[in-house]
Amino acid sequence: MPDASSHPGIQRVLAASIALGLDVEIVDRPEAGSLEEAAALLGLDPSDIVKSLVVKRHDGSFLFALVPGGRQISWSKLRGVVGVNKLSMPPADVALEATGYERGTITPLGSSTAWPVYADQAVVGRRVALGAGAHGHSAFVDADALVRALGATVADISDPVA
Repeated sequence: MPDASSHPGIQRVLAASIALGLDVEIVDRPEAGSLEEAAALLGLDPSDIVKSLVVKRHDGSFLFALVPGGRQISWSKLRGVVGVNKLSMPPADVALEATGYERGTITPLGSSTAWPVYADQAVVGRRVALGAGAHGHSAFVDADALVRALGATVADISDPVA
């Protein structure tokens, strides 16, 4: 099996982490069909996995919303924090074009464009796993250090999944 750090997506994550002075640990895991399955494979609570969601603004630009497992974007809250009337989730091919990462591997670390980052307040104060730029891998990082390094806006932008 090839070294995970040889994957181009993981190389981008690691290079960005070094540039930001961020301590990131890449962990191999079997590919998962869902966030809950990934959490079980990693021995984590789903809330310890942070989804890096690509959100499209009406002007065609993007942002990242970091939302813990078990929660979903609250569109009204996110629109209020961002100060816009319209936001949407782009199709997978548009998210790939905007970040250079496939869904399930997306992370703001090493994205092809450094879009603004909005982190849900439930993310802070813990060590979390997020996309590592390649399927079958997770990136572990201190959420507070991640927020600082990315200059992320922390706010209440999610609701529990019903």
